[in-house]
Amino acid sequence: MKKTIIFICICVFSLFVFSQKIEDKLNNKKLLQLIENKYNKNGVNRYGSWLKLLENSQSASEWSQLNTVNMFFNEEIKYYEDIDFWNKKDYWASPIETIGRGGGDCEDYAIAKYFSLLALGFPEDKLRLMYVRQLTVDVPHMVLIYLENNDSPPLILDNYEHKILPATKRPDLKPIYSFNGHGLWLSKARGIGKKVRKQHGLKSWQDMIERIEVDINVSNGEIKIEE
Repeated sequence: MKKTIIFICICVFSLFVFSQKIEDKLNNKKLLQLIENKYNKNGVNRYGSWLKLLENSQSASEWSQLNTVNMFFNEEIKYYEDIDFWNKKDYWASPIETIGRGGGDCEDYAIAKYFSLLALGFPEDKLRLMYVRQLTVDVPHMVLIYLENNDSPPLILDNYEHKILPATKRPDLKPIYSFNGHGLWLSKARGIGKKVRKQHGLKSWQDMIERIEVDINVSNGEIKIEE
């Protein structure tokens, strides 16, 4: 896991297949065929379950959406270290890779939840990926946080703890920094933290985006599979 504090430039709605009509972009025969060819039937089934989750959760409350997304990935995705699963020391999988292969590490859980909530219409400024220190096992860790409002502590979506809890109820986590497409924040105790100036993009994120763009080219509202 990267320890260097650097800004991740996230161009959410141009880099991934989410847009105004989720089903039009994601429930696409060519995309489904790509997933089936690249992974297996189980991967296709997980992808279909994810699609159904997004479609059925459109009108649900924010709390219900948070819990549904959090539990889906915690239950459907198995935890593996990158070196064992991807044969790489540090690999950030795209959401489709995570769903297709059915496994990943803490970054992959957090990233997949992040994009899923964006697809459901959550404002980007309420979501952040956060690096923490997991004090129980003394390892670096990534979680997704939801900033409901300025008067409440962030809510933690974590693959270790299935229940969504406020940061004040997670003494096992020591926050280091958080980030989204708007910037990077150095964490302060259990609060939101102080924003720092922008930095250059993170290679792990950029590599993930390139893999998405190789497989899926979103052009004029159509998904084109690269030959």
